[in-house]
Amino acid sequence: MDQPALLHCPSCSEPMQALDLPRRAVGKLRVDLCFACCLIWFDQSESAQLAAAAVIALFQQIGERRDTQRTPVSTSLSCPRCSEQLALTHDMCKSGPLQYFRCPQDGGRLTPFFQFLREKQFLRALTPVELKRVRATVKQLQCSNCGAPIDLEHSTSCTYCGSAVAILDADAVQEAMRIWTAEDTRGRTAQAEALARAQSIYGPDAVEPGVPSPAAPELDPLANMQTGGDLLQVCLATLKGIKQL
Repeated sequence: MDQPALLHCPSCSEPMQALDLPRRAVGKLRVDLCFACCLIWFDQSESAQLAAAAVIALFQQIGERRDTQRTPVSTSLSCPRCSEQLALTHDMCKSGPLQYFRCPQDGGRLTPFFQFLREKQFLRALTPVELKRVRATVKQLQCSNCGAPIDLEHSTSCTYCGSAVAILDADAVQEAMRIWTAEDTRGRTAQAEALARAQSIYGPDAVEPGVPSPAAPELDPLANMQTGGDLLQVCLATLKGIKQL
């Protein structure tokens, strides 16, 4: 069987890492990641087709590679499939405004890690108290979305891409993991029940119980901030139990 063509990152042109993940309905789908640029390529509608287990797997992949040196996203991005210029697209999700780069030809999406985590409800906005604390600690952050500098004395969002400063903390992760673990359990149960109805050799005991999310650790993700740092990367490093989530 022929292997799918290797995709190159639209930002840095380096080979992307392919990852096969469970599809929401049945089967698998392949997504491609560039950990240096913090980008994910989804072919048409693939982000919406990710099974809950796939969302959890991608979150863990992002966390495990949190120490990779960040490369700012290029200002000119072309589709890795057809070379068409990608268009910056503004959308909405349950967590608020969402941005990604869309191919006008086939609908493929280049999504920054930051936007993926926002879409899947792992991120939350900083409270006024937290924002005041970050401003007092550091004067500048690196945008978790595009890598550009954010001058906190004059803005709470990136002047280049418009992304607001957001945080990933233990409570936000715990809640997101609860949501996706519960959905994964429901999906597994429904699949097992459908199979049991179709084939009499399968019984109700074939369904494995869902694994509950661990308790949220008491951590302070803002304790290790440094001038020019990426708040998302700092939060991921602080959540040392991320591999067990």
